[in-house]
Amino acid sequence: MNKLYIGNVSAEASEEDFETVFEQWKIPHSGPFLVKTGYAFVDCPDEKAAMKAIDILSGKVELHGKLIEVDYSVPKRLRSCKLQIRNIPPHMQWEVLDGMLAQYGTVESCEQVNTDTETAVVNVRYAAKDQARLSMEKLNGSMMENYALKVSYIPDETAVQEGPSAGGRRGFNARGPPRSGSPGLGARPKVQSDIPLRMLVPTQFVGAIIGKEGATIRNITKQTHSKIDIHRKENAGAAEKPITIHSTPEGCSSACTTIMEIMQKEAVDTKFTEEIPLKILAHNNFVGRLIGKEGRNLKKIELDTGCKITISPLQDLTLYNPERTITLKGSIEACSRAEEEVMKKIRESYDSDMAAMNLQSNLIPGLNLNALGLFPGGGPGMGPSMPSVPPPGAHGGCPSFGCSPYGGEGPFWASMLSASSQPLAQGQPESETVHLFIPALAVGAIIGKQGQHIKQLSHFAGASIKIAPAEGLDPKQRMVIIVGPPEAQFKAQCRLFGKLKEENFFGPKEEVKLEAHIKVPSFAAGRVIGKGGKTVNELQNLTCAEVVVPRDQTPDENDQVIVKISGHFFACQLAQRKIQEILAQVRRQQQPKPSSGAQTPIPRRK
Repeated sequence: MNKLYIGNVSAEASEEDFETVFEQWKIPHSGPFLVKTGYAFVDCPDEKAAMKAIDILSGKVELHGKLIEVDYSVPKRLRSCKLQIRNIPPHMQWEVLDGMLAQYGTVESCEQVNTDTETAVVNVRYAAKDQARLSMEKLNGSMMENYALKVSYIPDETAVQEGPSAGGRRGFNARGPPRSGSPGLGARPKVQSDIPLRMLVPTQFVGAIIGKEGATIRNITKQTHSKIDIHRKENAGAAEKPITIHSTPEGCSSACTTIMEIMQKEAVDTKFTEEIPLKILAHNNFVGRLIGKEGRNLKKIELDTGCKITISPLQDLTLYNPERTITLKGSIEACSRAEEEVMKKIRESYDSDMAAMNLQSNLIPGLNLNALGLFPGGGPGMGPSMPSVPPPGAHGGCPSFGCSPYGGEGPFWASMLSASSQPLAQGQPESETVHLFIPALAVGAIIGKQGQHIKQLSHFAGASIKIAPAEGLDPKQRMVIIVGPPEAQFKAQCRLFGKLKEENFFGPKEEVKLEAHIKVPSFAAGRVIGKGGKTVNELQNLTCAEVVVPRDQTPDENDQVIVKISGHFFACQLAQRKIQEILAQVRRQQQPKPSSGAQTPIPRRK
């Protein structure tokens, strides 16, 4: 990583000349200069020294009448998918950088590198070699805010290890995260897979946080290795302004603490007597898991940190504002500790949902999640049951909430769900039947006036949706029978989960969790369970759903038994898809092999 190539070298240049140049500019090197005809090599002790040499010397220092060129020395076998982009404008927002990089391919990781330079440096890994090559061709030398970007290959150690067979099983990624170097303090995880810290601050303290000519905010950014966006122009006249902090969890917490200290000092200087709580903004979809069953998670954080925590009610949410306000009251130290624990829970929820969605797009080939309009500004199980995304310009009134604070344009969930470009499998996908159990009191809301809602839902999803007759005198649950192919199942079930949350059939501190039943051939039940319960246990660990195959079932008239699945929407969906995948394997194995007896036998020569 820290070996340098020096090009455009004069034939008169010697090792002593390079020693003098590096000593003059105070650039350390860890080995002798290997001087060849027209070029040279040298090792630097670390990445920081290597980048300093590139920034100071390349195209700027003359040696025997020639401007030398300095860059990383990368063997061809290691020129794969990793690039380093230097001279990035210092105040460039991550969202802009992410969008620029994504034009040329799928970005697997984008990590900020700590440097002493005013401009920013990132290491980027693309999913494919041709994408990295295209990005380098297009971006190297291109101007951005009067800064000329500098792009070069950096060694990709995984290029040698990953052969043509590096991938995992079909439909799954290779095990473990992509190797993207050792992230430093400013490391960023995969694009759109990091959760920034979003906080609200009183408007009167924004000036103090920014400082004279931006000096204070620049100092915070440098000390905490973070990118901080203060949304001053949004919500004109509002008493509070949102701040978005992009960094590692440690960097976010450090920046947050510094901002709290600045506000506290400003309050003393201006004789502001009211308490200044820390207010964190979090997407509603994560709040239920933050609170925990019967509020246990929240109570534990309060007990451990000595901080009082309250969360804004669901009624404050709107279609274009899916965020809840988490208010922390206590000393700066207590609030800092509580912020770390709160954001840890939120990031865990985010990672869990992202893993579920990535698998979902693999398990339903051709499923265009983005085009379904399932998440218009809200998360699964929360969004209103309407099939369209917000109209153009709808975000104008409140861009900090309408546009995703996590990167990209559009609502948060819509921006996260990438559409699969795979074509549907040949032929029509097989129809499936799922029995979904909902609260009995919700039946009227699902059916709608004169059956209008269930008709619209059926039409939108492309599935048959019927409410089964009540069983018993006082049933607490009713069964919804959904018949349709995988994509129709996904759409219909998502709408049902969302409608139940929208109509408040689940409390403000509850996640929508339902039970679904699917029938499998009795001879295939063992495959779902696995030897010693191995398969069903792996299934539960993978999907976070509860999967039960009741023992001692009597098969029905079609020789089928029930598999019960319980959990939130994505957990249920993943479990259903995995079970259907197991059944498809069983069916393929049972198909009779083509008989060779049908062919005309070829007479054997005598």
